[in-house]
Amino acid sequence: MAGWMWFRCFLGPHLQRVHRSQEESRTEGRAGRRGWTYQPNSLEKHTDSILGWASALWSLSYYSSPLLLCYLYRKGYICSSKLVPVSQYVGTVMVCLLGVAFLRGWGRWRNSEYQQFISILEETRKNHTPSNKKKLACYDFDFSHWPADFSWEEVSNPKLLSKAGVSLLKPEPKLRGAADSVLNSLRTLPCHIVSFLIAHSFGRRILYPGSVYLLQRAMRPMLQQGQARLIEECEGQRNKLVACDGNEIDTMFVDRRRGGLHGQTLVICCEGNAGFYEVGCMNTPLEGKEPLTLLHIKYFFPTSILLTIFRCEDHCSYMGVPFPQNEANAMDVVIQFAVHKLGFQLSDIMVYAWSIGGFTASWAVMSYPEIQALVLDASFDDLLPLALKVMPDSWRPLVTHTVRQYMNLNSAEQLCKYQGPVLLIRRTKDEIITTTGPEDIMSNRGNNLLLKLLQFRYPKVMTDDGVRAIRAWLAASNHVEEAAVYSSYEVDDDWCVSVLQSYKTERDVFFPWSVGEDMTLEGRRQLALFLARKYMRNFDSTHCTPLPYSEFAAPWGL
Repeated sequence: MAGWMWFRCFLGPHLQRVHRSQEESRTEGRAGRRGWTYQPNSLEKHTDSILGWASALWSLSYYSSPLLLCYLYRKGYICSSKLVPVSQYVGTVMVCLLGVAFLRGWGRWRNSEYQQFISILEETRKNHTPSNKKKLACYDFDFSHWPADFSWEEVSNPKLLSKAGVSLLKPEPKLRGAADSVLNSLRTLPCHIVSFLIAHSFGRRILYPGSVYLLQRAMRPMLQQGQARLIEECEGQRNKLVACDGNEIDTMFVDRRRGGLHGQTLVICCEGNAGFYEVGCMNTPLEGKEPLTLLHIKYFFPTSILLTIFRCEDHCSYMGVPFPQNEANAMDVVIQFAVHKLGFQLSDIMVYAWSIGGFTASWAVMSYPEIQALVLDASFDDLLPLALKVMPDSWRPLVTHTVRQYMNLNSAEQLCKYQGPVLLIRRTKDEIITTTGPEDIMSNRGNNLLLKLLQFRYPKVMTDDGVRAIRAWLAASNHVEEAAVYSSYEVDDDWCVSVLQSYKTERDVFFPWSVGEDMTLEGRRQLALFLARKYMRNFDSTHCTPLPYSEFAAPWGL
């Protein structure tokens, strides 16, 4: 029995913190909610430190391996006479590390707190009941060991799905003859191979820096502190979801439905680059005093919050490889979880996204058009212009092919498939999604996202003059300049609302609308500016500044 317990401690996860149970927290009040950091004994502490450094060095070697191999090859070290002794050294190091792992297991076995934790974990794996899960939720440990709480297969038929997963919008193929197509495929084969290598090596790590283990390790103390706050102060519930591609998604659910009608709207949050739900955009709706429920995957009047961070990349919460297809698969299982497990209707769900999370959010509202509303903060229309700005001009064909084939974050195209209310928040000093620099506000790709959305929904209003008026308004860098442009066109808000309301009442059709077809030039300009101000709000800040709750508003709708 003792030997089996030691073996479980040897294979067990790294334990970081012990949370107080919610029952204890409510009994002792806010002052008694705090948990405590797990205190390993001296043997476990030192052996765990050695293994941690070994893991970091391995990760560093992995990421630098192309350069390292080139250097060793040029120096003549890649030959049998050199590799044999090196392999012996590596074998010796591996044996030593295995011995250190055995000692760490021994140290854990002698710690009563760890023994209690590993017993609860094993019991939960065997019998995943609500009571066992509640006991396990009192511990913060490696997510890979967390038992699955919900799987996509529980509510969907795998036979109805393609091998890759849920459907994505694909770029339209160029029409060619059969012979032409074969010759073109042979001619472009080297480009395809290089694109694949770029996308699956440094490309996805540049696009999704949070997938880099070294960054996750550097941010670990901050993330642990943030997760402790969510669980101990906000009574967050952590869940592991399994997507249709087998990837595991870490979600945090803050439920505010207690007490009747409050908390009946669920806000699903999608993080951005190197964003983690412990310290990410979910804090914006959490600041509000109104009742919202949040699900963060990664808000207006908070009700319930499903804080879920989808992406294997950032947010060490997604166990897998980050690509657009994996992002969509993850978002799909999160929505299924919200509907089938948490009991929300699609019409009670809003989606809030920051930065690159706009791709996942726009996919969600495209695929589930019954979703109530969408808020995109500091998001862009298309990845390609942003990728081209950081690459040499000579690489343009290669970059274009790589992005379109493997990283086609076409948020605007997906957004135009959605019929519901949308709010875009533009950062006036954004340094990330501008194609020139933060001082050039007209190069902010959020402008293009707004224009593409309005041109799809109101094509008769968005003539050349309407677009020109909106561009003048977008060029304003502060509220005073915005107001000056708006007043210079003498926009009558009441008239604009009456025109739109009348059109909707008489026809009640889906977008695109033909409103503005028989309107004067002045009327189109007024309506274009009115719509632009309703669909977009400016926030005077940089890309990564947390959005204050005062800037968070519900999308406009008639």
